[in-house]
Amino acid sequence: MPDVKDTTTRFVDAFNAHDEKALQALHADDIKFNAPGGFKATNAKDATAYAMTWLKAFPDGKMKVRSEITSGPWVVQEIVMEGTHTAPLDSPTGAIPPTHKKVVGYGVQILRVEDGKIAEARIYFDQLDQLSQLGLLPMPATV
Repeated sequence: MPDVKDTTTRFVDAFNAHDEKALQALHADDIKFNAPGGFKATNAKDATAYAMTWLKAFPDGKMKVRSEITSGPWVVQEIVMEGTHTAPLDSPTGAIPPTHKKVVGYGVQILRVEDGKIAEARIYFDQLDQLSQLGLLPMPATV
């Protein structure tokens, strides 16, 4: 049976390879998944579709784990996501046309691994910062 760290490493590798089949295989059939914008998934297909929405909009998108804490079945990862927005991005308010802007976003994902699969996932990131980087909101004033 794969250990927790092996599973989360394989997830990041599959994400960076844009490997939809591998991502789906790593999501538990009855995953509990929450993300900003009120997104919720309760199955592997929908959780994988969420990741693929990002990867399709940012075809050069990559995730890097900056720091990580593991405790039992739980893994907390501080991540940085980078990519160039070159295809439509589905959002809760509709599709965002390509802006061709590079985005660097920081976030946290909390994952619970069970039997070598991600059984629970919660993702947190700053949506306003992302929209600002895409040029969809004014950039905040600097001091």
